[in-house]
Amino acid sequence: MMSSAVMADFRVGVRDWCRSNVPAEWRAAQTGVSDAEFVAFQQQWFQTLRSGGFAVPHWPKEFGGGMSVAEQVVLYQELAAADAPRLVLAFVAIHHAASTLLAAGTEAQRRRHLPAILDGEIWCQGFSEPGAGSDLASLRTVARRDGDDFVVTGQKLWASGAQHADWCLLLARTDPDAPKRKGISYFLMDMRSPGIDVRPIKQATGESHFCELFLDQVRIPVSQLVGAENTGWQVAQSTLGAERGLTMLELAERLGHAGFRWLVEECARPRPDGSRPLDDAVVADRLATFETEIAGLRLLCADVVQRHEAGTAGPADASVVKLFYSELLQRLTDFGAEAGGLAAQSVVAKPSSGGWESGAWVLDFVGSWEWTIPGGSSEIQRTIIGERGLGLPREPSAP
Repeated sequence: MMSSAVMADFRVGVRDWCRSNVPAEWRAAQTGVSDAEFVAFQQQWFQTLRSGGFAVPHWPKEFGGGMSVAEQVVLYQELAAADAPRLVLAFVAIHHAASTLLAAGTEAQRRRHLPAILDGEIWCQGFSEPGAGSDLASLRTVARRDGDDFVVTGQKLWASGAQHADWCLLLARTDPDAPKRKGISYFLMDMRSPGIDVRPIKQATGESHFCELFLDQVRIPVSQLVGAENTGWQVAQSTLGAERGLTMLELAERLGHAGFRWLVEECARPRPDGSRPLDDAVVADRLATFETEIAGLRLLCADVVQRHEAGTAGPADASVVKLFYSELLQRLTDFGAEAGGLAAQSVVAKPSSGGWESGAWVLDFVGSWEWTIPGGSSEIQRTIIGERGLGLPREPSAP
């Protein structure tokens, strides 16, 4: 374990690096930009982080990472405090794809893709389907073996950033007769393969972050199967687990810095009649409540990370963090939209490289509802907490 003096020096070093490297006024520059400008900015920022040794701190040292958990905590705290851009475009690649390859990929797959991700290879995730969201194991996309290939046909939904992706993490059913969790395989799919149709979905916020994927006889070489055939459900757990832990700590830190700071600034801004929401005792009380909840969330995330590292994390800890964060985000952005008044209703664009909170309160609130659905809806999280965390009896199945 590093001494407190060494960690203090590391924090100072990260803070100094942020002062020199976080782009000035990047939020204004990234508001209302084209897709091409967004991609270019994200890739440039990724390479800036890489040059500082901060792009993939959670990876093994041989692939460009090697930071201790304590160092990663400090890094994410300082990036949040500096309001650095988020790695929106690279998120699936550096977390989901990398964790899958490191946990279950072949040596050839790791050597092929991990360096490419560092060079800017973009990934998306082909898991959910129109009839398989929270119940992912109900997926119906089919992959049949044909010589040295699998031939895939089906539809995927909510594939974040698929319109920019080079590769896709894909789940498909390879044994239709097996129990639903037993007949699924995990593939690496080249997005340039013939038969892939990517259709962006226009969201209520005006963005098109999500996409549908239509797969028509797409051929995937057997060498791009991850793990053994029909063990994709088990492999997928390493991918899904990558959304927890330190990534949640980063989001909590950002909510505690820019998100809450902007909420206070919004409430302190004079209205046309000269009044300020902050002068209302009810508003001040709500802000104090939010500050308390955010402090609790940040401590909870740090505790979960530390216990996970020590091997003492509980089976429902990740669900507690995800549920707490997502519903707190909704409440905070809802209050921001209320405090912003009519002026907040006219904001029609938010920074493309920002977090889930940007100060565009109405758009933030509409977008916050997304967080209570992916990665397991709030209802699913409560079931996990009740059954795995509290040991309550399973809910009876419907007849």
